[in-house]
Amino acid sequence: MQKLEHIGIAVKNLNEANALFARLLGREHYKIEEVASEGVRTSFFELGGVKIELLEATRADSPIARFIEKRGEGIHHLAFEVADINKSMQGYKQDGFEPLQAVPKKGADNKMICFLHPKSTQGVLVELCQEITGS
Repeated sequence: MQKLEHIGIAVKNLNEANALFARLLGREHYKIEEVASEGVRTSFFELGGVKIELLEATRADSPIARFIEKRGEGIHHLAFEVADINKSMQGYKQDGFEPLQAVPKKGADNKMICFLHPKSTQGVLVELCQEITGS
């Protein structure tokens, strides 16, 4: 892992959460993006080199909707930047961590992502992410 890339926070209402975090952090979000495949709309803030990602469900069967239904709003995941997501996934799998998918997928903010199951990370959902470069 290279650095903490962002902290994901599940919210019920993205517009209300954006207003609250803008007041809290003293700055506006810099991007809103929908990831249709995950049923989520995201908003990003940046503070001191770390991003805050607010996540709002766009459909009732999305992972964020299920998370909020079960646990309520709050911290959803920690995301760490990696240099090579495929190599990292294999390494973590060999070390006993359980990836939630077999191959990385496209996520928000121009990233390829993979999650590690919280059962293998002391109850914390961990996201591995790699910047998508070139075409």
